[in-house]
Amino acid sequence: MSLKPLFITLLTTLTLLIPPSTPYTHGPRPFSSLQNLDNLLKRQSSPELLADLKTLSDSQLTTVGKIIKDILLLDRTTNSPQDFAGVRYSAPGALGSTACSQSTCCVWKYVADEIYSTFRNTETGTCNNLARQAVRLAFHDSGTWSKTLGGSGADGSIILAGEWTRGENRGMDDIVARIQTWYDKYKPYGARMGDLIQVAATVGTVTCPLGPRIRLFVGRNSSSTAGAAGRLPDVNDSAESILGLMADKTFRMSDVIALIGAHTVSRQRFVDPDRIGDSQDSTPGVWDVRFFKETVQESAPEGVLRFASDKNLAAVSGGKAFFDSFADSAGNQFNWATAYSAAFIRLSLLGVKNLNNLKECTSVLPLRDLTA
Repeated sequence: MSLKPLFITLLTTLTLLIPPSTPYTHGPRPFSSLQNLDNLLKRQSSPELLADLKTLSDSQLTTVGKIIKDILLLDRTTNSPQDFAGVRYSAPGALGSTACSQSTCCVWKYVADEIYSTFRNTETGTCNNLARQAVRLAFHDSGTWSKTLGGSGADGSIILAGEWTRGENRGMDDIVARIQTWYDKYKPYGARMGDLIQVAATVGTVTCPLGPRIRLFVGRNSSSTAGAAGRLPDVNDSAESILGLMADKTFRMSDVIALIGAHTVSRQRFVDPDRIGDSQDSTPGVWDVRFFKETVQESAPEGVLRFASDKNLAAVSGGKAFFDSFADSAGNQFNWATAYSAAFIRLSLLGVKNLNNLKECTSVLPLRDLTA
């Protein structure tokens, strides 16, 4: 983890309504849990739209534009931010073939398959260090965007412009080198760096046991112009500082707390040099909700290093209620996965101007692993 590890955990607003058509494999959620979470959400401001979706009328929206709009506005009745259908894309031809080049998602199927095989620990069945670095890299690429100051956002500039060498991005050398290799390999077939970074993070998430299959959109423009420094949360920041910084990126408290839940698979390297490799909950490699419970309990489990910023968010007014809403239980695993998915999609679209023209390629992703 770098000096700014918090960004590996910023994510989505709580969503507590499961569409009738959505299969749910972990059993029913208690009504009291639904009611409490719903009440928490109602106290927040309404979620914001982004980019061209702020001005386009519904009649002007493409199918994907409507899906993204529903996800950003937390309309779960028609579009969930995570996929349950389990449809797998079948490449129409070999990479570089005419049939493959005519299908937007074809190159991403080859990319996703290679990433998955690289990110999965075949001995333990868990996700590895490259997977967790990929999630963090996507956060840091997107996080240079600001609602009031503008900026680049999810455009690949963290690699193309060398932003990854900044102190706030320490600890990502391995994933940067690996993604650069993939970019060099797949760029001739239409892969863009801005998309590749977000695809890697999405594959990294679903590679982890219990990780959601977040809906995947491609078509971002890439840039070799560096985004501004100093726009990412720091591991020692106060809750007020983090929430203010993230509000300027259109995130609400529930989004931020859902996002930091990605620390469930993180390991630190630079926060405490005497404890290199310590995780932020007791089950690193599994995308569960134990992080929320272990962050607020009186003492940390052995081998777990809790970040000051995470504890600050749990202690701020209203924060613990959201931590509790995600704490260990089968129902809350679903709540958090859905909340995280929506917030991550929002994060992955920061600074992207052409949302209505993106394409959905969720079906290229591996299926969820529910065996943990």
